[in-house]
Order: sequence, then structure tokens, then C-alpha cells
Amino acid sequence: MYSRIHIGNARPFVVFSLLKRFLEHEGYEVKLVVNVTDVNDKIYDAARPQGIPSEQLAREMTAHYRADTDALCLGRPDHEPLASETMDAIVAYIEALIERDHAYEAGGDVYFSVRSDPRYGSLSHRQLDSMDQGEGDLDPAHPATRKRDPLDFALWKAHKQGEDTHWDSPWGAGRPGWHIECSAMAEEYLGVGFDIHGGGSDLVFPHHENEAAQTRAARGHELARLWMHNGMIQFTGEKMAKSVGNIALLHEVIEQYGRDAVVMYLISGHYRQPLAFSEAALEQAQANVNRIREAGRRLSPGASHHDLDRLRDEFFDALARDFNTPQALAVLNAWIREATGPLYDIRGDSHLREMLGVLGLEGLLDAAEAAPTEVRELASQRERARVEKDFAAADRLREEIAAAGWEVRDVADGFELIPL
Repeated sequence: MYSRIHIGNARPFVVFSLLKRFLEHEGYEVKLVVNVTDVNDKIYDAARPQGIPSEQLAREMTAHYRADTDALCLGRPDHEPLASETMDAIVAYIEALIERDHAYEAGGDVYFSVRSDPRYGSLSHRQLDSMDQGEGDLDPAHPATRKRDPLDFALWKAHKQGEDTHWDSPWGAGRPGWHIECSAMAEEYLGVGFDIHGGGSDLVFPHHENEAAQTRAARGHELARLWMHNGMIQFTGEKMAKSVGNIALLHEVIEQYGRDAVVMYLISGHYRQPLAFSEAALEQAQANVNRIREAGRRLSPGASHHDLDRLRDEFFDALARDFNTPQALAVLNAWIREATGPLYDIRGDSHLREMLGVLGLEGLLDAAEAAPTEVRELASQRERARVEKDFAAADRLREEIAAAGWEVRDVADGFELIPL
């Protein structure tokens, strides 16, 4: 981690945290591992102009990452290993690749021989000779000239001037490449051949392709049975990225729109597809959250009407079909329309609680917090202004109440305050 995470970084955290909830709901035992890359080139590059040790920057940004994702209130993964704490396993992994003639040492660097893996490219479906590992041009001054083949990628990088952290290895002081870090951390906690490997679609090549190749070469088995890739968050048609500068930091978006609206926004589209980022999209998510919260106020704790079982089942069927959250949300809204309509005298909320729990939105049905005294006083003043037909004052007071984080609604016996 070399900077605060943006809302695009939050999408895989939300998708796979909720996938875990769904699988557990279906009766599976689930272990979620999310590794933290605290050793890489970008950390060195970001720390240097700040005049701080790269280890300090990595530690600070890792703490920010955990705090920012904590604010999503979805719980923590079962394990969150650090690359810096997995070094022995990483070195052993590289040694196994060298022993099997899938890797070679060159001037203190170690490279994976891509052409030694006949299945290389099977994950990303790319032609071998059209691939670029993105490790720099092959000019005489560049370390990549040590490669035997431009397709090969670094497993271990020799210590260079200006890099203030390094580890000992059989090939000299240095640090691991990004791809081998992730393979080693995954295997440390999940073994080889685990069920699902997730991540953003921008990681399919080269990162995940290289992870898969390393494991096939070192262990003789596939790293994972299934790869799930979420689409990118798009900002004015481009992928949201720190390098481009078109980012919306997660903690700022949560502060502006609220945690529930951010989670609702991130599940509003199918996880495989890109998701457009805009003020309108977040406001729509807020409106959806408010509509569910309002429906919850019209329901009572207890069992839902049995005639609604079919919609509850359709909701979970949608999630079982490639984790289709937008379809599940459509079914949830259909359930609300029926449950709060005139057909049923039993208005229990058990189905809604069950569905929202899997989506990480169970808090929408919790008892509403009491509005602060000063907000209730503003609402009382507005009520008096309405009685006196001073509508300009009533509108001004409504805006003040909204600025304080509350919505005032007129009801038969006065007003109701709802948190935004």
C-alpha cells in the first residue's frame, strides 16, 4: 500500500466480503484471505519524495487501508497477510522454481521462464508473443536486460541504490517481485487448489496470469479452481486510477454519502461489469437506502408472510447465478412492494432482514437513532412556520435540518426525522 485507497479499490473488498456472507448463508465454510502488498516499487517511489522510510509509508498506508475498509462495516477478512512477513515462504517458492528449471538467477535477480510453462496465457487468453510484462524497456542500463527472454518476469529483484529495505536471499540482498508475493501468501493460508481467487479485471494480465503460472510450475497444480474478476469503477469513461489522478478516496466518499449508500452503490451493478462513478449514482444509492429504511419502519419484527417465500427464494437464486446483485436487489424491491402493500395483514420483517444481512445492509432495519435536541428544535420551528404559512422560513429550516444530516417528513401528527 502506498496511498489511501479510492472507491475503486473498495469494490473487490465489498464484492468478496459479501460473497463470503452469501456462501456462509448457503451452508459453506468459508475462509477469506486478502493479502496486503507492503513491498513493491511504488512504495519506494512514493516514500522517496516525502523523505520518509518506505517501511514507514507502507505501515501508515496499511493502517489507513484497514481503517478505511473498517468504515464499510463488513467485518475483516479471516487473514490479511503482509508480504514483508511472508519472506521465508517467498524465498522457498523461488527456490522450488529454480530447482524445477522454471526460473533462473541473473546478476542477483531471479526471473521466471515464461516459455517453460506450456499453459502460459490460458487465463488471460492472450497470444504469447504479443505479451508485455510491463517491466521496462530492454535498454542497456535497465535491469531487465538480464532476462533471457523479454517475456520473462521478475521473481526476485537485487537491491538497488535508493531502496531502503531489503532482505537476504540465496541470490543476494533484494526483495521479491509482486507476483510471487501473492502466490506465496495465498498458498500459506489456503494451500494449492483453493476454490476462488478474486480481484479486479485489471489484474488478469500480467498479475494473475503470472500467479497461475508460478504455481503450476512449482507445485504441479492450479493455484485456484475458479477466478472471479470484478469490473473497474469508471470516472468520465476511464478506469479510476491513482496514476491517472481521477480518483475519489473511499473515506471521503463515505463521509459525504454514508456507508450504506456506498455499499448500495458498489452492488448496484453486476460485479463483472464496469461501474460508472458519478454524483447521480451515489445519490440514487442514497435514495434506494432511504426507501428500504422507510419500508422497514412499516414492518414489524417477526416472521414474514409465507406467500412471500417465493420472492425470498428468487433473491437467493439470483445470488447463486454468478452473484447477480442487481437482480437480487430488483427482487428485494419487489418483496418490499408486496410486503408493504394491501394484500397481507402479516407484515413481519424476517425475510427482509435475511436478505439485507447477506448484502451487508442489515443496519437499515435497526432502530433509528434519536435526532439531537437541536435538530428536533429546528423541526419544531419548521412545524410552527408551516402552521403560520411562512413557507420561506419552513424551506430554510428544512435545509438547515438536511445540512445537519437529517430529513424531516410531515406526518399526520406532526413530523418525523430520518437520518440521511
